[in-house]
Amino acid sequence: MIALAGLFALASCSKGKSGISSKTGWNYNDPDHGGFEVVQGYKPITGPGLVFIEGGTFIMGRTEEDVMNEWNNNPRRVTVTSFYMDETETCNVDWREYLYWIKRVYTDYPQVYKNALPDTLVWRTPLGYNEPLVTDYFRHPAYNDYPVVGVSWLQACDYCLWRSDRVNEMLLVEKGILFLELGQNNADNFNTDAYLAGQYVGSVNKNMKNLAPGADGTGRPVRFEDGILLSKYRLPSEAEWEFAASALWGNTYDERMVERRIYPWNGHNVRQSEVRDRGKMMANFVRGRGDFMGLAGNLNDGYAYTAPVKSFWPNDYGLYCMAGNVNEWVLDVYRPLSYEDFDELRPFRGNVFSTPYDENGNMMRKDSLGRIPTREVTEEEAANRRNYTPSYYINYKDGDVGSTLDYRDGQTIKDKNSERMYAQGKASDRHKDMTTLINDHVRVYKGGSWNDRAFWLSPGARRFLDEAQSTNDIGFRCAMEAVGEPSASKR
Repeated sequence: MIALAGLFALASCSKGKSGISSKTGWNYNDPDHGGFEVVQGYKPITGPGLVFIEGGTFIMGRTEEDVMNEWNNNPRRVTVTSFYMDETETCNVDWREYLYWIKRVYTDYPQVYKNALPDTLVWRTPLGYNEPLVTDYFRHPAYNDYPVVGVSWLQACDYCLWRSDRVNEMLLVEKGILFLELGQNNADNFNTDAYLAGQYVGSVNKNMKNLAPGADGTGRPVRFEDGILLSKYRLPSEAEWEFAASALWGNTYDERMVERRIYPWNGHNVRQSEVRDRGKMMANFVRGRGDFMGLAGNLNDGYAYTAPVKSFWPNDYGLYCMAGNVNEWVLDVYRPLSYEDFDELRPFRGNVFSTPYDENGNMMRKDSLGRIPTREVTEEEAANRRNYTPSYYINYKDGDVGSTLDYRDGQTIKDKNSERMYAQGKASDRHKDMTTLINDHVRVYKGGSWNDRAFWLSPGARRFLDEAQSTNDIGFRCAMEAVGEPSASKR
C-alpha cells in the first residue's frame, strides 16, 4: 500500500510538472482554469528543401591572399546561431512554379507577373553566340534542375516570402485545418501574416479547439504559438552563408579545429582527393583561359555554363554547389569596411526596423495583393529605447554623417544619406573626380560561378551588385531561423 501510494504521488507530481504552471499553480490547457494553452514537448519540424545547420564560432573572412587588394574581408571571429539552409540553389522549375501561381491568382495585376520574370537577356554578350540560352535556358524542361539566373536580389526576397506562405498554407491543409482552396484570387489568397491577424479565413475544414471560457464551440484559427506554422524563408546573411559553405562541422574534434578550409572541402586544391574519384573537379568554374569545360572525351568539370543543382559532391552539411555553378545573393548590404564595425554574434548590415502596426497601435489592413504592409519605426517610438533609436541602420558607422570627417558634435546621425562618404557618381567640391558604385542598395553575393576562376570559390570571397540588377551567374538559395534547441544531437 505504501509503495503504491508512493508511485501514485510520483505520477501526480510528474503530471503536475507538465500540466501546471510552476509560477502560479494554474493548470495549462484546462477550460476550468481559464483555458491558457501551452504546447508542451514541441519538436521542431524542417521545412521542405531545408537542411539543419548547427551554428557555432568560426573565423569569418578571407583564407587566401587578397590578390585584388581590396581589404574588404579581413578575418575576424564571430558566432552564427543554428539555422536552416536550402540543400540546393533555387531551380528554374521552382521559379516557373512561382510564376504560374502569380499568374493564376493575381488576375487583375499582370504587372506582378511581369515584375517576377527573370531577365533572360542576361545571356547575351557582344562577341559570343548565346542567343539559344535566351529562349531555352529558363523554359525548356532540359534545364528544369539548373539554377535560375537573371533574378535580382529584390526578386529573390519576394520569392522567399511567397514560398513561406505556400509552405505554411500546405501545413494547415495537411493538419486538416483548411481545405486546399484553388479559387484564391487577388487579395483573397493565403498570406501567413494576414491569416494570423485574422484578415484571411480561407476554406475552413476544422478549426483548433478553443479552450477559452465561454467559447461557442466553433473553434479558433491556428496561432503562431501552436507551433504548426514555420518561420519565414529568407536569404541567408553573409555570415550564415559563409559558415554553411565552409562546413567546418566535419573538421572539429572535441571543440578543436583540426583543419581550416580554403574551399568548402578539405585540401588546398580544387580536385577530388578520394581514391574512387581522384582528380575530378570539385565544382563548376573556369579552369583557365578559354577553358570552361575541358577537352572532348575527358571534360574536367563537365559544364560550360551552369550545372544541375545536385552536381558534384555536397559539403559536410549536405549542401550542394556552395562553390561554383552560380554565385548566390545574401541578405547583407555591402560595405568595404563593414568588418571594422560588426556584432560578434550574428553580424549583419542592412537593418531597417519596421512594424505592421499604424501610429495608433492598430494592425494595418492587408493590401490589394493580400499582404500586410509595414512601416518604419519612428524616432518617437524608439525614443526611450537603449538598443536602437532610429529605424534605419544600413549606413550606420559607414556612410552616415557620424562616420565622416565632416561630423561635428550635435549633428544628427539619424539619416539615410550616404553621399558624404560614398559620392554615388555625383561630383562634389572636395572629390571632383571620385565616383563609387557603393550605396545603400548594393548587396553582397558569394560563392563563385561557372564564369569565375578558382579564387572566387573560397567562402570568404565577396563581391557586390545593385539589388535591382541581375546577371547570368548569380542565383540564390533560401534560409530559415532554427527555433529551439541549437544542437543537432538534441533536436
